[in-house]
Amino acid sequence: MKGILKPMDCIREYIEKNYPDDLKRHTYAVYDTARALAGRYGADEEKAGNAALFHDMFRSVAERTLNYYIKHLSLGEKYYNNANLAHGKIAAVIMERDYGITDEDILNAVKYHTTGRAGMSVLEKIIYVADAIEPGREYPGVEQIREIAYKSLDAACLRSMETTIEYIKARGYFLDSDTVTARDYLIGGKNEQ
Repeated sequence: MKGILKPMDCIREYIEKNYPDDLKRHTYAVYDTARALAGRYGADEEKAGNAALFHDMFRSVAERTLNYYIKHLSLGEKYYNNANLAHGKIAAVIMERDYGITDEDILNAVKYHTTGRAGMSVLEKIIYVADAIEPGREYPGVEQIREIAYKSLDAACLRSMETTIEYIKARGYFLDSDTVTARDYLIGGKNEQ
């Protein structure tokens, strides 16, 4: 049908209209990085690109608005006033509800892209790592994670999670238990990639 936009066209339009320039740049860099990692690890590049485009859909939304979504989508109290943890959870719900995306792997890749989780799929790991290592990212240890990312996806996830846990603990921020269980799962050597 002519005139009807597909979800990917809609999200690109949404990005162009609503994202600040730095978030646009980051999103498209994650898109490129995710597709490259998908190619390296034999994952579906289109799915990786789709998840990357949606991953930060609610990243620049005001905290008050995020809290509204958290409440009305029944996401849980731990997400209130925590944009870093909430934005992916909200995006996953909206992707399914408003964009008709039902692929559980894509939804989980977006949902867990900031925390990780035990038993992550290859696509989930790709989005998690791509978000952490896209070329615009600058933080202590990022170069090491970039090097590891094309050798071992699990090792890159593990190093990124360890870096995140160290950072959060050092600052006294809330540490989501999903990150700890994801790290522990990877340390256990399950699901090697």
